[in-house]
Amino acid sequence: MKKFAFMLLLLLFVLVLPEQGHAASGTSKIFLDDKELTAGQDVSVENVNNSIMVPLRMIAENLGYKVDWDQKSKTVTIEQQGKTIKLIVDQTAASVDDKTMILTTAPLLRSDTTLVPIRFIGEQFGLTVKWDNTAKVVNLITPEIPESNNDSGGSTVDGGSGVVVPPTDPTADLTMVNGVSFSENRLSIAMDGSSQPKVSKVSGPDRIVIDLPNATFSDAFGTGQVLDPNLNGKLSVTNYPDVSGVRYSLYSTNPYTVRFVIDLNQAKNYSVDVSGDTSKLVVIDLNAQSTNDTATLPGNSGRKLVVLDAGHGAKDSGAIGVTGKYEKNFNLAVILKAAALLKQENNIDVVLTRSDDTFLELKDRAGMANNLKADLFISVHANSSASSVSSGSETYFQRDASKALANVMHKYLVQATGLSDRGVRYGNFHVIRETTMPAVLLEVGYLSNKGDESLLFTEDLQNKVAAGIVAGIKEYLKL
Repeated sequence: MKKFAFMLLLLLFVLVLPEQGHAASGTSKIFLDDKELTAGQDVSVENVNNSIMVPLRMIAENLGYKVDWDQKSKTVTIEQQGKTIKLIVDQTAASVDDKTMILTTAPLLRSDTTLVPIRFIGEQFGLTVKWDNTAKVVNLITPEIPESNNDSGGSTVDGGSGVVVPPTDPTADLTMVNGVSFSENRLSIAMDGSSQPKVSKVSGPDRIVIDLPNATFSDAFGTGQVLDPNLNGKLSVTNYPDVSGVRYSLYSTNPYTVRFVIDLNQAKNYSVDVSGDTSKLVVIDLNAQSTNDTATLPGNSGRKLVVLDAGHGAKDSGAIGVTGKYEKNFNLAVILKAAALLKQENNIDVVLTRSDDTFLELKDRAGMANNLKADLFISVHANSSASSVSSGSETYFQRDASKALANVMHKYLVQATGLSDRGVRYGNFHVIRETTMPAVLLEVGYLSNKGDESLLFTEDLQNKVAAGIVAGIKEYLKL
């Protein structure tokens, strides 16, 4: 019996060995302009959900591209002729010159080698790619320069006849979506480019759909809002009875389309306003009575309109305090408290440039106030200095038309903080220079000063500053 068992085990061993040898001999091959690439090909080509995956570094380096690998973030960075491509293992979202694109299949890591879809190689490296499924062979072909242009120069690849040319970037002309926020029953979308929004109401369930054709998310958007690996995300919306939430996604890559969805608790009309030329601000206003009625837009009912701006946000932390506290958080806390107080005023409408940890360009902040034809613009900040001794409050204006507002606001700011009075000053800051209404920038205190920082992050001080802002606004507007 033991002899039989041994012979059976030996037979199985003999049968298995040829199968392993067959698998090894069937390893796929990669050719670039008819020249086989062998250096560094330690990982086979794979078919993942009908997407052919090829080793990235080997191909990129043979094309003369510089390839870097960050082990901690699992990020591959490829650079050549001023073009930068970033891919992250297990994420379908890639970055091409700070523009977001979606891969058919997420990059995979195999024995320290990153595999990417062959389609990506073709699109980004300007190659013709062919896959022979029977022979398991990948053929990569670089574009040839016509004979009439042969004297124009070019670098051949490993002695091949083809010439590597910069590939056509499929995201080159796309509009970049940079940020989104929801406040005062309005969705605001900041973007750079020529895309024109397509907005529609949908029922079952009730929602408003905003499509931005020929658009994608910029890297700036990803630092300000949550985006999952497939470029989906959402905004949490509370205290607005009409809206349960806001969703967004890269809805399509053929053609590229960014979609925002406002989920409603009941059917709701809206108005759409697009301002700006190259840099645009799209506002979907749910306060409108109908899609063509702007009578209820802020400030249109005889009430004064104030835009409150919490400086910095998201990837832009602003100043960092001596104990590591972020200026952006202080600014937002004060603005939210001031907005809550202004909402109790019968003669004032208030709009926030941001109501959460969102990144907005300076031009978008000023553009929002100008587009809404606001009466006042107030920007809140905290200061910093190389000297830890610097302390106190100061108020900045840029135009003569803003000086009277600066004097009034500064009076209440100093009363609220109890810090040193550093005066009303001229400052050439973008948000108070490019706005068309009286505008000021408040530097409440110094985060580089331990005493100031400790005080600024107390509820009591923030409440006093917020109340002082409201008092200053009311005095200036004679309300």
